[in-house]
Amino acid sequence: MRAQLLVEVGVEELPAIPLLKIIDNIKSSWSNILEKYLLASDFDFFYTPRRLVLIHKEISLKQADSNMELFGPPVAIATKNGIPTPAGISFANKCGVEFSALSTTVDRGKEALYYSSTKEGVDTASLLEDMIKEWIESMSFGKMMRWGDRSDEFIRPIRWLQVRLDDGVVDAELFGVKSSNFTYVNRMKSFEKQEVVKISDFESILREGSVLLKPDDRRGLILGEFAELQKENNITIEIDEDLLDEVVAITENPKALLGKFEEAFLTLPPEVIITSMKENQRYFPVFNGDKLSNHFVVVSNALTDDYSKVVAGNERVLKPRLSDAMFFYQNDLKRGLKIDGLELVQFMDGLGTVIDKIDREEKIALYLASKFGIDGKKISQAVRLAKADLTSEMVYEFTELQGLMGYYYAKALNLDSDVRLAIKEQYMPTGEGSELPSSIFSAIVAMAIKLDTLIGLFSVGKIPTGSKDPFALRRAVNGIVRIVLEFDLPFDIDEMIQGLANEYKEFDLKQLKAFMLERISKSIDMNPSIINAVLSSNESDIVKIFKKCEALNSIVSGNDFKDISITFKRVANISKDVSDFNVDEDKFELDEEKDLYTQFKNIISKKHESYEDNLKALFSLKELLDNYFDKVMVNSDDVSLKNNRLATIGQIYNSFKNIADIKEITI
Repeated sequence: MRAQLLVEVGVEELPAIPLLKIIDNIKSSWSNILEKYLLASDFDFFYTPRRLVLIHKEISLKQADSNMELFGPPVAIATKNGIPTPAGISFANKCGVEFSALSTTVDRGKEALYYSSTKEGVDTASLLEDMIKEWIESMSFGKMMRWGDRSDEFIRPIRWLQVRLDDGVVDAELFGVKSSNFTYVNRMKSFEKQEVVKISDFESILREGSVLLKPDDRRGLILGEFAELQKENNITIEIDEDLLDEVVAITENPKALLGKFEEAFLTLPPEVIITSMKENQRYFPVFNGDKLSNHFVVVSNALTDDYSKVVAGNERVLKPRLSDAMFFYQNDLKRGLKIDGLELVQFMDGLGTVIDKIDREEKIALYLASKFGIDGKKISQAVRLAKADLTSEMVYEFTELQGLMGYYYAKALNLDSDVRLAIKEQYMPTGEGSELPSSIFSAIVAMAIKLDTLIGLFSVGKIPTGSKDPFALRRAVNGIVRIVLEFDLPFDIDEMIQGLANEYKEFDLKQLKAFMLERISKSIDMNPSIINAVLSSNESDIVKIFKKCEALNSIVSGNDFKDISITFKRVANISKDVSDFNVDEDKFELDEEKDLYTQFKNIISKKHESYEDNLKALFSLKELLDNYFDKVMVNSDDVSLKNNRLATIGQIYNSFKNIADIKEITI
């Protein structure tokens, strides 16, 4: 027998961001609990600001019977002279029965103790209270609350509970609240509890009470109203998906409204206005073409026949926010870009102050500039001013605008365009797939910052372990790699680390190199053995690593490579212990020796356009090598001939190793 199930946990308004962070865990937790209680079935999970809801169209009214089958120790060990041994008694205790209740069976060729039983399934109604409690306890929101005289806690106080099976009320209690057949609707519609006679009526009762149960319905309504506002007003609404998710989570019956602010505020950098609107008010910015408009969109949860008052109220709230921002901005412009005071700001224990970090970054940037042919004087200015806005009033208010505000202040001071753009782009890229610096000049500044953080933290032992990476050092390496590849910069890891390490406390340079190579390996999407083959050649230039991997992958992916690899694995195996690679052509006795070596010398004497061309040329030796192995006895009794032949094969192997160690390739 199967039935509908409705679980509604009514709460005071849930904070959106903590809820959204664990939405997937909430769903998977209930799924796991269903499995645990032998009641697995499909379900839907919905949420509004005041409820968490589970709906099963069908769930079994009773657990399935479960069969237990246990195999014990061999009878020869479990008994002695017909009397149970400690091993036999232990197995009986495990089964929860007397020894006499056990039987025997043949297990792995020996007679052994055996026990089987069938456990009858329990009624679902009697399990639901424990299941729901377990589900609620699995929700890790971070900060939790206690209320009344209770010692247990949840993210917000629980005010009502519905646990329904086929319209009946299941006897259950949660945080002192007993299950009933009542729910609550939008407070602006009614404060009274609403009876839910049938589960099938639940969603319509909420809808009539101005509560849209399904987040997707609320999202669809908001986006539809956005589209109407855009069409009616010839505007473009910037839809921030994270902000949209948050608005969906905090509204029961959303209504999108268009408001405006004074045009004078548009003299502020647009990012300041947008940040203030999003963070403080959860407003969506509006654009006319590619320019920020003096309008905003607010998604209201109010119920009224006249939304003009709601719009006016939101306009009043926004004005002082923007007035404060204007005050901060004008004060910062008067002060200009200065690093005074940063010597008092601690960066990291063992790495000094922010000024100390700037000094190190400047040295790294100059080192990179000299390698890449960039004006060092301008690079120094950019690095030294990159963090100057940390002491600005605007960044104190909106920390996420650090760097960006420096760009605007540098622009107001008419600083060089390269310098101000480098200040703006100093943290790029901020993540996988995010925007890269727009020039080599900006790239050098961004790399200097990442390299100092990376090397500095390694030098004081702040090294990522397992999945923990609190200082985002893996992201720093990924950013360096992306920049190097984008601008095709020569970046030899060994050379760079050794060239920069003198500015830091002594640390294990090999450990840092291994960390960087590990991140590079993770960023290349191909057969891992190809990456290992390239890295085993001791290549440490980032661009060359990627190019070699791409070249080798192109060849290994060919349909005929499996046949080719047999020959060259033999080359690698023969060469693994060779130390003398001097070949004396006068000692060649057979044409196969001469033909192979002549063709090999011809290949290595040419300048190949790419690694792929070089590899193809080397792999073209397959037929000559097969003939060589057929006709030539490499391990000749004549030691002189043997060594000369090993040196021939060894030279071929070493030519491959200049690109990749072919013995590492597996297909």
